[in-house]
Amino acid sequence: MVADIMHGLSAYFWSLFTGPVDLVLLIGLVGQGLFTARFLVQWIASERAGRSVIPLSFWFLSLGGSAVLLGYALYRRDPVFILGQSLGTVIYLRNLALVFRERRGTGA
Repeated sequence: MVADIMHGLSAYFWSLFTGPVDLVLLIGLVGQGLFTARFLVQWIASERAGRSVIPLSFWFLSLGGSAVLLGYALYRRDPVFILGQSLGTVIYLRNLALVFRERRGTGA
């Protein structure tokens, strides 16, 4: 039974990662790459500062990745993915607005 489950899982993942590559899939991968890069940027910035920081580029990468992934999800007609990326996009836009409002207010 366990062997059957493992065989089924391996066949499933094999079919996922060896299927045809089209432009839509590449766009989705670019979006995921942007989204993943934000964590690397935040980690590097925090290590350099010796404390937890969120650089401005984190929010831009978040917004870019979320927007591309939202487009991908809309094309794929995936309601779960659409809802998740829609909320994220709004949150990232709001955070950028707060950052720029703070910078205007402090003159930085």
